[in-house]
Amino acid sequence: MLPLFPLGTVLMPGASLPLHIFEPRYRQLTVDLVTGAVPDKEFGVVAVREGFAPDDDGMAALHPVGCTARLDDVVRLPDGRFDVVTRGARRFRLLDVDADAKPYLMGSVEFLPDTAVIDGAAELTQLLSAAARAAHRRYCTTAWKAGEWTEPDADLEPATLPHVLAADCLLPIADRQLLLEQTSPVERLRMVRVLLARETGLLGRLRAVPAPISTFAVEHSFN
Repeated sequence: MLPLFPLGTVLMPGASLPLHIFEPRYRQLTVDLVTGAVPDKEFGVVAVREGFAPDDDGMAALHPVGCTARLDDVVRLPDGRFDVVTRGARRFRLLDVDADAKPYLMGSVEFLPDTAVIDGAAELTQLLSAAARAAHRRYCTTAWKAGEWTEPDADLEPATLPHVLAADCLLPIADRQLLLEQTSPVERLRMVRVLLARETGLLGRLRAVPAPISTFAVEHSFN
């Protein structure tokens, strides 16, 4: 069983996710992560469907695929709240939800590995990686000012690259969820290139830019 943290966003493997935690049950989850009551300092982040509430609608409120988050840093504030930094790790498929075992939701999950890359696809993967990086560069130079974004590491694995590129951009939740659920690394590279090209075109036509990603942190509360 995996502790679940429902959010109005999609966490990608390899992407950083800062959280401001103030709701009592998720304060308890943070304590359990820090003290080792939850193994490996890992919990599941799963996106909430629009118009649904996990407490009222159970599994129907949650997308079927999520991503585990590993705790990187924790700061306890004087009033008992926490500021934490997490990083996406492993994708999982949600099989069942238990609302009674802990103060926070627990989920029965199966982990979701990528499909094998076809033999001889190395050249195609290299070409798609370069195209995806170029699409990311065009998006960021359109959306952000200099110094508000950086190039992904040159040695980033092609399977992880699309997730990191998408996390760096303000894609709609539906697109991010589809990208998360895609298990073919090659198709994922194609998808992220198309999505970033589309969003760059929209930004250009609207003559508007979003706020820098560095200004965002996720506050969590579901009543």
